[in-house]
Amino acid sequence: MTETIAAGAPVLSARRRWAVLAVCALALFLVGLDTTIVIVALGEIGHGLGVDADRLAWVVDAYTVTFASLLITAGALADRFGRRRVFRTGLVVFALASLVCAAAPSLPVLVAARMAQGVGASMLTPVALAIVVNAMPDPRERARAIGVWGAMFGLSLAVGPVTGGLLIAVLDWRAVFWIPVPVVVVALLLVQAVVPESRGQRVRRLDPLGQLLLVALLWLAVTLLIEGPRCGWTAPVVLGGYGALVVLTVAFVRVETRRNQPLIEPGLFLVPRFAGAVVGAVVVFVAFSATLLLTTLSLQHAQGWSAASAGAATLPMALAVMVCAPLSGRLVADFGPRRPLLLAGSFLSLGGALLLCPGAGTSLPLLLTAYLMIGAGVGFANAPITATAVDRLPADRAGVAGGTASTARQLGTAVGVAAAGSLVADVPPDRFVTAAVPGWVLVVACGVILLMVAAVAGYRRDPLG
Repeated sequence: MTETIAAGAPVLSARRRWAVLAVCALALFLVGLDTTIVIVALGEIGHGLGVDADRLAWVVDAYTVTFASLLITAGALADRFGRRRVFRTGLVVFALASLVCAAAPSLPVLVAARMAQGVGASMLTPVALAIVVNAMPDPRERARAIGVWGAMFGLSLAVGPVTGGLLIAVLDWRAVFWIPVPVVVVALLLVQAVVPESRGQRVRRLDPLGQLLLVALLWLAVTLLIEGPRCGWTAPVVLGGYGALVVLTVAFVRVETRRNQPLIEPGLFLVPRFAGAVVGAVVVFVAFSATLLLTTLSLQHAQGWSAASAGAATLPMALAVMVCAPLSGRLVADFGPRRPLLLAGSFLSLGGALLLCPGAGTSLPLLLTAYLMIGAGVGFANAPITATAVDRLPADRAGVAGGTASTARQLGTAVGVAAAGSLVADVPPDRFVTAAVPGWVLVVACGVILLMVAAVAGYRRDPLG
C-alpha cells in the first residue's frame, strides 16, 4: 500500500478515518500501558534481580526520559520521511526491546532495554497523533477523535497496574514485558491495511545539537532527583550537577533561539493555549505518577499487600478514566477546553487533599475514593490538553506540536516517579505514611496549577498565524 495523503488529496471515508484512529489508539494504549504496568512490578523486579528499592526508579525513568527527549525529533523525522514509515519502525523497535526486557539478567541490561523501548515509543505517540490529525480535517470530528484518543491513553495508564498485578500473580515480573509483542504484531498488520502515508507540507531541518542538549538536560535533571537522596542533596557531586543543569539549560535556550528551525520552537510558547497545554500535561502526569508510585509502594511494602491486590486497588482510577475521558472529549467538542480542565484540576486537588487526611495511608475507603478523584482528573485532562496543543496551529506542524505536548507528559511522569521515589528512598515501613505527605501536597499543588491553566485555555491569540 503506497497511498499518501497530501494537500488537496481526497478526504478518507468516515469508516476509513475511524479505522485509522483505532490503529493509532492501539499503539498509544501500548505506550501508556508500558509506563504504568511496570510500576506495580517494581517490588518483584527488585526481588528478582537483587536490586535495592532506591535503584528501581531507573526501571521506569530510563523509559520515560528517553521517550520524552526523543519525541520531538521523532515527530520531525515523521513529517520529513513519512509518518506511517516511522510509526512502523517504532512498533518493531518497541517489540524487540520488550523481548530483551523480559530476558534481562541484571538491572543494567534491563535499564538499557528500557531505554531502547523509549526510543521505539518516541516514534509512536506524536506520529500517531499527527496521522489522526491529518486524517480528520473537520474540527468537530477531530475533537471527538481526540476524546477517544485521550480516553485510550488515560485508560492505558490506569489499567496498567491492574494488568501488571494479575500477570505477576499468575506468572512473574517478566510477563509484563511480553504483553507488547502480540499487540505489535496485530498493529503492524492493521497499519499496512488501513493507515495511509502522510508527510508534513513543510520539511523541517533536524536539530542535532538541540537534540543532544535536550537529552543531556532531561537525563541530568532526573538523575539528580533519583540519586540526590542516596548521595546527599548537598554532596559535592550533586552540587556540581546543579551547576551543570544551569549551564545546559542556558546553552539549550541560546541554541534554540538562534536557529531558524529549532527542535523546540520558541514561537509555539507565545501561543497561550499551547503553553498552557504543555504546563498542564506536566502537572497532570507528575500528580498521576507520584500517586501511583507512592500508593503502590505503601500497599506492598508498608502494609504487605501482594502486587495483584495493590493493582486491583487502582480499579476505581481505571473506571474513572474510562468514564471521564470520552465525556471530556464531548465537552471539548461542544464547549472548548476550559470546562474539562476546570473539572480535571478540581478532581486532582480533591484527590490529593483526601490523601492528606489523617489515616489515609491505612484507610482503604479513603484511598479508593482518592484514586477515583485522581482518575477523574486524569480522564478529564487528556482531551483538552491534546486539543489545545494542536489547535489553531498550521497543519504541517502537527508532528512537532504533538511531540512537544507528549514530551511534557513523559517529562511529568519521569519527574513524578523520581520525586516520589526520592521521598521514600530507604524509609522503613513504619515511617512510610509520614514520608509520603510531601507527595500528597505536590498532588494538590498540581491540581491548583491545572486550574490556573484553565484560565488561559480559551485565549485565542495566535502569533504563528
